[in-house]
Amino acid sequence: MRPVHLLAALWATFASLAGAEQKPTNVLFVIADDWGHGHASAYGCPWVKTPNFDRVAKEGLLFLNAYTPTAKCTPSRSAILTGRHPWLLGAAANHQCVFPPEHEIFPDVLERNGYNYASCGKVWAPGLSLKADGSKRRMDGKLFNRRLATPPATGMAKTDYAANFHDFLEQSKPDQPWFFWLGFHEPHREYEQGSGLRLGKKLSDVDHVPAYWPDNAVIRGDMLDYALEVEHCDRHLGLILDDLEKRGELDRTLIIVTSDNGMPFPRVKGSTYEDANHLPMAARWPAGIKNPGRKVSDYISFADFAPTFLEVAGVKWPDRGLAPTSGRSLTDIFRSGIDGRSNPARDHTLIGRERNDLGRPGDLGYPIRGIVKDGLAYLENCEPSRWPACNPETGYLDTDASPTKTFILQARRDKGSDPFWSLCFGMRPGQELFDLAADRDCVTNLATKCATEIAALRTQMWAELKAQGDLRAIGRGAEYEAHPSADFKKNHFYERYMRGELLDAGWVIKSDYEKEPLK
Repeated sequence: MRPVHLLAALWATFASLAGAEQKPTNVLFVIADDWGHGHASAYGCPWVKTPNFDRVAKEGLLFLNAYTPTAKCTPSRSAILTGRHPWLLGAAANHQCVFPPEHEIFPDVLERNGYNYASCGKVWAPGLSLKADGSKRRMDGKLFNRRLATPPATGMAKTDYAANFHDFLEQSKPDQPWFFWLGFHEPHREYEQGSGLRLGKKLSDVDHVPAYWPDNAVIRGDMLDYALEVEHCDRHLGLILDDLEKRGELDRTLIIVTSDNGMPFPRVKGSTYEDANHLPMAARWPAGIKNPGRKVSDYISFADFAPTFLEVAGVKWPDRGLAPTSGRSLTDIFRSGIDGRSNPARDHTLIGRERNDLGRPGDLGYPIRGIVKDGLAYLENCEPSRWPACNPETGYLDTDASPTKTFILQARRDKGSDPFWSLCFGMRPGQELFDLAADRDCVTNLATKCATEIAALRTQMWAELKAQGDLRAIGRGAEYEAHPSADFKKNHFYERYMRGELLDAGWVIKSDYEKEPLK
């Protein structure tokens, strides 16, 4: 070969290698549906076995203080997709909303910058997403849901998550970066009752029943059925990690594993207590995480995901389309190499909710704003005269049907009153304060004893919310509740049901409904 040709060949080889090194990072975002904080082996939980989540944490980061702003499927996922707290998204502050067409989502930006965006399972739901012209707007990219398999319990989806991800990898172009959203349907209800015991678990496996539920075989069995569904997700995660590893892509991919809100049980999913908003999270990215194996105690908000994904992709937050983010990229934590808290500014997070499910007069919500800071959780219930889990006579619609719910409701009916019913479904005061170190279940309200702490937290919370643009912080909170539900056939549910119209909400059972209003 002539020298000039040899130099040209070498130059082409070096250029090819340089191009390969500069290829943007692939991202795998794994999100379970209703998986609560602490329910993984990596957190020391003995009754939920998650070796593959544990692997991601061991080879990356385990987050100890990851929080969704709102503990309900749709607003939680809206925060992820937009990089904004739900109360900054108009109608999307609500569950089962009509998503505002003016709000772009981060996958749109990634696609414009050359990324292949695809998904399997649940991305954004329930709700309706339309373009400004009224046509359907896709939130989920290219779909990979064709592969099915028989799950170990009848309550689980038949989706073969690992096989569908394999199909995606087979069709991916080697020179195109990708973002894949893997949305498990589990451990969302309903469950096959008794499946945990049927497949080898024991009631004694559960080391802690929350203090807001009775401790008995019904509740423990329900928890084991939930655990089985979490473990089903983890098995698929393991197959996916193996697939990436065999292809040599595992170490080239940022992997984040988390959930959208806490477990689907009374006083958890849909509420704003610690077990509702505080979620499991681990991240693995050898190319970008310094000193893997760390446990991160910085407070993380789900509004932080979108700016993280764009920064990792090398994409600047756009001036138009995506509204300014209220989150911050997690790359400072990735790069810090520090165990515990690495950023002093990450010492708190804001939480809250607007309308979750229908079931109150006028389709009203149960608005809350809160702040979790250095082990204290302050909640301000903005309308304490309303029922927090929706009205009893319409089935407590903000709590999914379950053996646990049925047991607690029946206990109150049998005895006339019940402390667990009061904790899960009763009226709440305007202010609540909890010491999370001493009272992780949030059953002892310290609001009347800690005026100084409340004053400081309340001042900080409302100042930050006002600066963000929260309508409730400037006296316009009713605007959130004026937005109709996307389930148009169930709007005005309370009034129609009380007039005798037979409406089936779909997620509660007949025995959940009280025969008459409670006082």
